[in-house]
Amino acid sequence: MDGIPDETNEAASAAPAWDAAVCDRLIDELTALRARMCAHEARLQPWLCDIDRRHHDSARNLAHYLALRQVDLRPLQERLAWVGLSSLGRAESHVLANLDKVLGLLHLVCGRAWTPHTADEPLGYQRGRAALARNAEQLFGPPPEERAVRIMVTLPGAAAHDRTLVAALVSGGMDIARINCAHDDAAHWIAMAGQVRAAARAAGRSVRVLMDLGGPKLRTGPLPDGPAVSKIKPQRDALGAVSVPARVGLRARAAIATVPGAQWHFEVDPDWLAHLRPGDRIDLVDARGAERTLTVIDCGDAGALVECARTAYVTPDVALRLRRRHVQPRESPVSGIAATPGALILHRGDRLHLVRDGIGRPAGRRRSEPATIACTLPQALAAIAPGARIWFDDGRIGGVVRRRIRTGVEIEITVARDGGEALRSDKGINLPDTDLRLPALTAQDLDDLTVVARHADLVGLSFAQSADDVRTLRRNLCNAGAPQLGLILKIETQRGFEHLPEMLFAAMGAPVAGVMIARGDLAVECGYERLAEVQEQILWACEAAHVPVVWATQVLETLAKSGLPSRAEITDAAMGERAECVMLNKGPHILDALRMLDDILERMQSHQSKKRPLMRALKAWTLPPAASSAARPHGSAPRARPAGTT
Repeated sequence: MDGIPDETNEAASAAPAWDAAVCDRLIDELTALRARMCAHEARLQPWLCDIDRRHHDSARNLAHYLALRQVDLRPLQERLAWVGLSSLGRAESHVLANLDKVLGLLHLVCGRAWTPHTADEPLGYQRGRAALARNAEQLFGPPPEERAVRIMVTLPGAAAHDRTLVAALVSGGMDIARINCAHDDAAHWIAMAGQVRAAARAAGRSVRVLMDLGGPKLRTGPLPDGPAVSKIKPQRDALGAVSVPARVGLRARAAIATVPGAQWHFEVDPDWLAHLRPGDRIDLVDARGAERTLTVIDCGDAGALVECARTAYVTPDVALRLRRRHVQPRESPVSGIAATPGALILHRGDRLHLVRDGIGRPAGRRRSEPATIACTLPQALAAIAPGARIWFDDGRIGGVVRRRIRTGVEIEITVARDGGEALRSDKGINLPDTDLRLPALTAQDLDDLTVVARHADLVGLSFAQSADDVRTLRRNLCNAGAPQLGLILKIETQRGFEHLPEMLFAAMGAPVAGVMIARGDLAVECGYERLAEVQEQILWACEAAHVPVVWATQVLETLAKSGLPSRAEITDAAMGERAECVMLNKGPHILDALRMLDDILERMQSHQSKKRPLMRALKAWTLPPAASSAARPHGSAPRARPAGTT
């Protein structure tokens, strides 16, 4: 590389790092790069006209960053690092100011006159960091004292009526409550928001409410329901002995309160329920004709908690028979058991018809009768061409479109686990090779905005793909009387990623905005092998725009769902320190996930700030005092202490 001695003979080289010719060439290259950045800002003036005055400097900085990244800087970075100067690799928040500092130092070293360009620079090192911190606080609220990164939690439907759960989330460290408007209804969303507000007031904390619009999500259509049956089973140890009996909550018919400690819930006759006492035995004959016994272990306001030591399949025609000495047996039918979701079992090589509408059906006995399933956006089928890839259910099932048919398209399944994969209704469909060009706001979203405008602090724009999508949302928020609502642009498609810069400029026309890296759909769209690179690029662009980021999808998901985290997801959660907010999805162990994430983020903030490692003292590797050479065996070295608290 020009001007840099090879590593093996660097010491013998006659050219010192501060050789005047080397520095002169660096000055020329950096000056040309600076001119390119300023010219790019001038070309983007039409984009900068709609920027809120509070974000004008940030928009200019983003323009400079985009110009910087249009050039392969690696050779230049190597030369800058060799002479001991900033290699521009951590300049996202203050691009022009960082470049000018390097130019100034090079001029001083060469003895050349230098006039500072501070007046040209939108933001310096301190002001750039401060702008991002200010925007994050305006969007997400003030951070807790112990950590700078906020935690967002997706609320389950039960949060509409379960005050205990919401209070535990608030006291456990939830800073933003996310309500997914693709599920439940307006009454539930309003109730959830009310529960969050009440719990936050009681805890004396600031907790904001995000309502995510459903957007034009392409999903699988309906399938026939399976039977209404609930399988209850105890936990067993390695030898098959029961370690934890199955625990079932019996509650009055139409009740919604959960029975503490119950894994399953059945609804029963309220008069029959009132007769239950701890210690009572309840007999039943399950759907297979197997006789089972339930034992009542507790009774409370919500209902009765019972245990069963054997597996049972309970259906609505099962009767529970109370058995108590000297008391006439009483019976109650079971209700409140939902039908099992229908599913298509697909194997590699199977054919599947994706059609405009109707109830799906499994494959027939003849090969000419492939399985069929509808999609929720039939207009998308017209854009799909033969040869296009298609993914279902977050990439669990993959296929290739082989041909168009009268009612839609025929797909060959190419990706599925050995033994087949179940495809159910309401599962996501991704078309990474197809430009659907669907508007981000559906008619349903526009209706939902009336609720969002009154009850949320933030609104999430799902499947944001263009600047027009962002401007349309801003315009409709103004019409709804809520122009002050914070915007969250969810980047979850290839097209959304490619159009991120223009969407950032459009979002900076609003008082405050952020970006969510929706890594589930994004990984399917861009390819799993590209996800790490894509999420890095989103982080860099948003830092250049001083736009806060939500690190989302599958954070500590195994822990939230099963109670035990995987090793890989612990590292992934720690990487969330580079964003301003980390999102957890709902699950039965969400409180455990919340506590662990809070601890991880608090620990990591003393080690990492964006891309910059922080050099705090590492006590784990402190060496003991060196012994005298006489006391130490010949040729031995001091031993490091075992790793401890860092």
